[in-house]
Amino acid sequence: MEAYGLLASGYGNWPIIKQIAWLLGQVMNGIYNVLSAIGIENIGICIIIFTAIVYSLMIPLTIKQQKFSKMQAVMQPEIQKIQKKYEGKKDQASMLKQQDEMKMVYEKYGTSMSSGCLPLLIQMPILFALYPVIQNIPNYVTGVRDVYMPVVEKIMSVSGWQSIMEELGSASPVLMNPNNYDYTQASTIVNVLYKFQDATWGQLLEKMPDISDIAHTTMDQVTHLNSFLGINIGEAPINMLTAAFRDFSIIGIILAVIIPVMAGLTQFISVKLTSAQTNAAATSGNNQDNPMMNSMKTMTYVMPLFSVWIGFTLPAGMGLYWAVSAVVRCVQQLAINKYLSKKSVDDIIKQNQEKAKKKREKKGTSAQEINRMATISTRNAGNKSVSKAGISEREKEEKLQKAQQYAQNAKPGSLTAKANLVSRYNSGQKTELPVEENEPADEDTSLGKKKNRKKK
Repeated sequence: MEAYGLLASGYGNWPIIKQIAWLLGQVMNGIYNVLSAIGIENIGICIIIFTAIVYSLMIPLTIKQQKFSKMQAVMQPEIQKIQKKYEGKKDQASMLKQQDEMKMVYEKYGTSMSSGCLPLLIQMPILFALYPVIQNIPNYVTGVRDVYMPVVEKIMSVSGWQSIMEELGSASPVLMNPNNYDYTQASTIVNVLYKFQDATWGQLLEKMPDISDIAHTTMDQVTHLNSFLGINIGEAPINMLTAAFRDFSIIGIILAVIIPVMAGLTQFISVKLTSAQTNAAATSGNNQDNPMMNSMKTMTYVMPLFSVWIGFTLPAGMGLYWAVSAVVRCVQQLAINKYLSKKSVDDIIKQNQEKAKKKREKKGTSAQEINRMATISTRNAGNKSVSKAGISEREKEEKLQKAQQYAQNAKPGSLTAKANLVSRYNSGQKTELPVEENEPADEDTSLGKKKNRKKK
């Protein structure tokens, strides 16, 4: 739990994520203000509506990701075949060939290697930014922060208040290390109090008895805000379960486990629905060894267990968000599966190729020119097997052809012509001694006779 608190304080201030968190916080603040205007002041209901809105806005990215997953299941056999073809080959030429052949497979299906990563890269900052908003609602929701301000002002008027708050804030369940938080700021004290549980409030009142009246008023207001179906969403279910066992309360046990169990169950259904399209496409291609299928099978059981652990160890508000997000994804996935079931892989490929064509035309390059360049590039890539001397096989072949042409056109009687004569003789071809111009063809024209004459 401490690790999650540090994580929220860490990446919640990262560039981009901080800005997205602020934007999502404005959405949460707007939801609270609208509900408050009609007499509903409940953080649990705000979390449900907030989660539904955010995940609904990400539907286009989810559909794009699901389309790629469906195509990936079909492409996988061809990709595996290429990988096996170049297995164990680590030289640059082989790696370039493998990359070119895999790129051709993606182009064949009207997609690219980055198509599956891009939607995830866009979604990840949003998902990371959701956590600090849910975890630190008073930072973003003005109405909730205003509930705590009277008691905060009273606390800061007590002598030695900072050391007391640092002591309570650094301990469980708050776990806000004074080295990472500025306890001189009222906003920090609000966040500390927001993470207080009933026992923590009791410790505070023991150290500051003078704030008893305003503290009880604030506690009543906070209980009203955090009460959702009889569950205090500001308290960790593991602590609620411990107290229920201690008091032998059956109702308390049920209330403590309901959110973690719902988080795990909804997550299981969500993963099963997500993997339905991928598994159907993979099995239709008779590809039982597809690693995507094995990965999805693992996720089907790992994610629900992780969700249950999250639901018990973090405040119930986080577990509620986790469960609601899974429910929203389930509803979305049912609609997406129905939508994709009407589209074959061929339809998706055709649609992707048309989109790629429009993008190329916007850049001023025709599809025919792109295909011609791709064909030339592919053909050249196949000939670029680099030799140890750093010369490609194609360049080496061209140089050999030029050398042979030069030898054939050599001047009669030259050393090159005579070397060419020896080469033809060694290869078994019938050869005759060349007759040089303006020189009689007698025995004295032989190389041996010339040498003998010179010796004489």
